[in-house]
Amino acid sequence: MNDNYIRGGALMLLATIFFSLSDTMAKYVTQSVPAVELASIRYAVFVAMAGVPFLRRRSASIRSRRPALQILRGIGVVGSAISFILSLKYMQITEATAINFITPLLITVLAIPVLGEIVRPQGWAAVLVGFVGMLVVVRPGVGGLHPAALLVLLSSLCWCMAMLITRRLVGLDRASVTLMWTAMTGFVLLLCALPFFLAPLTLRQLGLCLAVGVIASCGQLFSLLAYRYARATVLAPLTYAQLIWSSFFGYLVFRAVPDRWTLVGAVIIALSGTYVVHLERVRVAALRTGAI
Repeated sequence: MNDNYIRGGALMLLATIFFSLSDTMAKYVTQSVPAVELASIRYAVFVAMAGVPFLRRRSASIRSRRPALQILRGIGVVGSAISFILSLKYMQITEATAINFITPLLITVLAIPVLGEIVRPQGWAAVLVGFVGMLVVVRPGVGGLHPAALLVLLSSLCWCMAMLITRRLVGLDRASVTLMWTAMTGFVLLLCALPFFLAPLTLRQLGLCLAVGVIASCGQLFSLLAYRYARATVLAPLTYAQLIWSSFFGYLVFRAVPDRWTLVGAVIIALSGTYVVHLERVRVAALRTGAI
């Protein structure tokens, strides 16, 4: 593996640490702060950090070739964020993270009608195994997880929509433009909803909300930089490291220990997702050699 792949992998692992830390802090903050208010402050920070490159280069433009797609992507990202934050009020971070790992499998399924991609039998088998893993985590009908698990699934669906749109935007807009449109779309939507959820904040609560915004935005930045150095098929399996950090921070802050079924289901989902990534790597290699 060359130096670029090592650098990209290190950045992605760093991103998973920051995402896990921001999720842990969000769970802690939402015990006393409305989720929409937290998300609004988080997105205000997101807009400020995403706008830095444009302030440094005053000639840079945020004009998009496909503004409608950019707005839809922003809706998907903010929908994913708010659904996940809401779920954390009722669920352990490890459980929510494990269910959220179903996203790559959802992308595989929805890429058929949205992008016209073809999924081979091995891909369908991996999706089925991943779905079984999710059922192991959720354990419906046997006194398993809180119904808030549905919010995590909604978060995954929203993120899936955003990623499929991202594929359509490749080659049309710069990454910095997409990041800015995503930040502004989410901020405007949350600002419209904020009056219905606004609550007075102490300086400590405000500081924690700002910290969540900075940490989550840094995670986004590290993730974006990682893709400059390594392909998605190389980086995707590394995202499952987030389960380790989520378990660690969850125990450190809340003394929450994931049960064995959550861990078993998470491993099943991670293995099936990694296999889907492997199939994609094989498909891309075949296309390059003209084998298919």
